[in-house]
Amino acid sequence: MQKKICMLGGFAVGKTSLVRRFVQSIFSDTYLTTVGVKIDKKSVALPDKTVDLILWDLAGEDDIGSFRVSYVRGATGLVLVIDGTRAATLAVALTLRERAEAEFGAMPFVLLFNKSDLTDRWAISDSEINELRQRGWQIYLTSALSGENVDDAFRQLASMVTE
Repeated sequence: MQKKICMLGGFAVGKTSLVRRFVQSIFSDTYLTTVGVKIDKKSVALPDKTVDLILWDLAGEDDIGSFRVSYVRGATGLVLVIDGTRAATLAVALTLRERAEAEFGAMPFVLLFNKSDLTDRWAISDSEINELRQRGWQIYLTSALSGENVDDAFRQLASMVTE
């Protein structure tokens, strides 16, 4: 079973680093801008089945108008990535989700508040995160650097897209 998952979020929030941490268990502090889309694959063993996640790492968009919604066609789930040190990236991620769902309908998603290793520099408050949790959304505080909660977040989404 294969499921297409799209990584959405603003510029430099850590989408590529999270994919590399999940797929290859590595972190590199060398920054490479994603141009267009980069596709990776990882199998996830769930209690009753194995699912191949086809991860579409889309270029970061701070200018929502240039978002290529066509890349999302065929996706069964979304990973919305927010940089905890930059408050504006929350609005970007939520807007990208709204655009994708307006075009293709509701789909399972997880919110990753990335860079949890830098919480002393966070610009997003616990109360803002808790408000989103109260909507019933799956939220993870992740670090591509340390790997904190990365596998858990992708495993949760794998469960959600196979239900």
